[in-house]
Amino acid sequence: MAQISVTINGKSFRMACDDGEEDRLMGLAARFDGWISELKGAFGEIGDQRLTVMAGIMATDQLSELERKIKALEEELAEARRQQVSALDDMSQTEQELSRAIGTAAARIENLADSLARSLRSPENS
Repeated sequence: MAQISVTINGKSFRMACDDGEEDRLMGLAARFDGWISELKGAFGEIGDQRLTVMAGIMATDQLSELERKIKALEEELAEARRQQVSALDDMSQTEQELSRAIGTAAARIENLADSLARSLRSPENS
């Protein structure tokens, strides 16, 4: 388990994380520290605990909004998949109808060809 030190609101915190996750954790801490700085700029020195709670609420708000967007995208994807299945079913049905129509046309052509061949061989045409 790796150990790193992150700085949030000017204070250093020692943290543990899985090996290889150090850069990710440092990035997350920097992002959180950015929110703290943003809040300090907007509200001034209102206390560490209050700043931390407000930054946590900001993070939770962003998470909630992203979850809402993901849900909407998942619903759109599910609908697109349903439409794809429906389109493939329609295409399959159209192919079957076309195949039947071609079969019917081929049979009619063969019948016409047979009739023509018989009429050409019949003694009446001699």
